[in-house]
Amino acid sequence: MPADSVGRFLMALDPDHREAVRARPREEQERLAAAWERELEADDELDTLDELSPPAAEAEAARRVMERGTD
Repeated sequence: MPADSVGRFLMALDPDHREAVRARPREEQERLAAAWERELEADDELDTLDELSPPAAEAEAARRVMERGTD
């Protein structure tokens, strides 16, 4: 499992989004990863999902970040 937030964020993405994010500059990847971490911390629904399935919570947070396109 990747130790840095960008690596963990990339692993939470679906394959198509993962490749799209990898093609972006590192600064953009870091910005998206930071938004993903904030999403995981801030949403109570994700807290509940995280208790049941951490990978599902991470994937849902990644989906939301990519859907918004910004933090």
